[in-house]
This record gives sequence, C-alpha cells and structure tokens, in this order.
Amino acid sequence: MSDDRVEKIRGCLTTAFQPKQIDIIDDSHQHAGHAGARSGGGHFTVHLVSAAFAGKSLVQRHRMVYEALSALMSSDIHALSIHAKTPDEMQ
Repeated sequence: MSDDRVEKIRGCLTTAFQPKQIDIIDDSHQHAGHAGARSGGGHFTVHLVSAAFAGKSLVQRHRMVYEALSALMSSDIHALSIHAKTPDEMQ
C-alpha cells in the first residue's frame, strides 16, 4: 500500500511540475498509533526541484504542491512535509 501511495504522489507531482528531481519519503512508520495513521492517511516528506517554483514564495510553492495532490489529501495523505526548490537554488 505504501509503495502505491508513493507512486500516486510521484505521478501527480511529475505531471504538475516536470521536476528535475523528486524524492518522496514515507514517514508513516514513525507515526504508528497517531490519529492520521488510524484513519488510513500516510505521512510523507517530499523533496521537489522544479523550474515551476521560480519567482514563487514558500507559501505559494506549498499551495501549488497541495493543489497538485488535492485528490490524495482526503484519502492517501494525512501529513506532508514539503521542500520545494528551483534548480538555481540547488546549485
């Protein structure tokens, strides 16, 4: 199930941002017994590098990611840690 969720997240983010780099870490095991874990949603950390973030504030970048993942937020994702950078910021 976890691998399926990671691939769903990867698919949504790849479609939305055509990232230069994408790393998705499933942190759900660290939250066993947490209310979100009991309801079925997972905890994930996303590292995303995309030109789509150029000129965007941190808040705007996070909103963009949440929008791209909106279909998964009510079922597959309970918590999300986002690290969104531009390619220039990675150099």
